[in-house]
Amino acid sequence: MESLIKSQLNDIDEIVNIDREVTGSDSRRKYIRKAIEEERCIVVKNEFSIVGFLIFDTHFFDCSFISLIIVKSTERRKGYATSLLEYFISISPTKKIFSSTNQSNKRMQEVFKVNGFIQSGFVENLDEGDPEIIYFKST
Repeated sequence: MESLIKSQLNDIDEIVNIDREVTGSDSRRKYIRKAIEEERCIVVKNEFSIVGFLIFDTHFFDCSFISLIIVKSTERRKGYATSLLEYFISISPTKKIFSSTNQSNKRMQEVFKVNGFIQSGFVENLDEGDPEIIYFKST
């Protein structure tokens, strides 16, 4: 059984550990902490622990923007990213929701597609040779 809730500060080490496992770095600790403090971080838990998280803001042309969706490597393909997206869509502070992923990240592109997001454009020059695809969904 899974549960989805806004994260608390006592979750930070577990969230940062997931981020480090996936990205190889804990350089986003301050960013994650700020998102938790501002109630912009949602976690998904299985019966044992946090298995993924989502961070959002509303600074993208006054629309919601999901800046991170990360699920533990060992827990992928179990529906956790979809659960995070569905939960966020249900509580989104804006009607328009955007997110993005690299063109090379085929798995995340599929997650967006399955969850009703559509491509809305590209941003070049963020990661050399790997454009960022912008996705959109209206609530």
